[in-house]
Amino acid sequence: MRHKDFIEVHDYTADEILEIFRLASDMKKNRGKYASALAGQTLAMIFEKSSTRTRVSFEVGMYQLGGHALFLSSRDIQIGRGEPISDTARVLSRFVDGIMARTFAHKTVTDLAEHASVPVINGLTDLSHPCQSMTDYYTAWELFGGDLRGRKLAYVGDGNNMAHSLLVAAPKVGMDVAVAAPAEYAPSPEVVAQAREAAAAAGTQVLITTSLEEAVRDADVVETDVWASMGQEAEAEKRNRDFAGWMVDERLMSLAKKEAIFMHCLPAHRGEEVSAAVIDGPRSVIYDEAENRLHVQKAILHTLMKK
Repeated sequence: MRHKDFIEVHDYTADEILEIFRLASDMKKNRGKYASALAGQTLAMIFEKSSTRTRVSFEVGMYQLGGHALFLSSRDIQIGRGEPISDTARVLSRFVDGIMARTFAHKTVTDLAEHASVPVINGLTDLSHPCQSMTDYYTAWELFGGDLRGRKLAYVGDGNNMAHSLLVAAPKVGMDVAVAAPAEYAPSPEVVAQAREAAAAAGTQVLITTSLEEAVRDADVVETDVWASMGQEAEAEKRNRDFAGWMVDERLMSLAKKEAIFMHCLPAHRGEEVSAAVIDGPRSVIYDEAENRLHVQKAILHTLMKK
């Protein structure tokens, strides 16, 4: 596998994704085997958006691989004072062995990747969240015996970066995907077109609907996200009104398959996008999912940075 960066799941083949899943699984079982895999290497972590899981999982992941992670908020570096991203990318490339960026504008990450001479990882943008979608499909792959072909993931809620990354990744792992969102909050038409093209090639299905029931019926995985993502706090009141009735509750889960699991990338608001009975119930795998960010990202770091 020869990739310089990890910007979108779409850039990777189905076989390459499966290779990352297998590596993550081995890393999860045999942590000591990889304890010096990235010895002496440093990952610069640029955060325009704060995060619990992204920061901790990347920082701990680098430590467990024998390397070091450097936290850089936009207030700490010159990018926050108007330095061109190209200059930041070129300078950081002289100091570190990899860059992870969690940003607002997707162009920030693509510009970093264009001008950096070291690997760049998309830790989240307003357009996509590929590390999380990889983790979610890995978690399903792990729980469903290492084969996701013919299964279905249903995502309910805002057609946001999480929905986008789940859409484009589904065909790569052989899954059908359904996204239910109010018409005003539908996912990007460009992303949907990209997902449909990939699904046509893979022989899988993509459904975009305004019906929660249609999306969730016979699903193997049901997933949701907060109604107002980071940076959308001013819209929270309107979004709460617009998403009234869009909660994933036991009634909705009853339409999925009996063995269906529930996922949420967290943080979650119980009583809004998901009921406490579902997220804290026996079908919820949110903590396995959260832990797996560590293992999947370690596999991505190893794939890109191992000399």
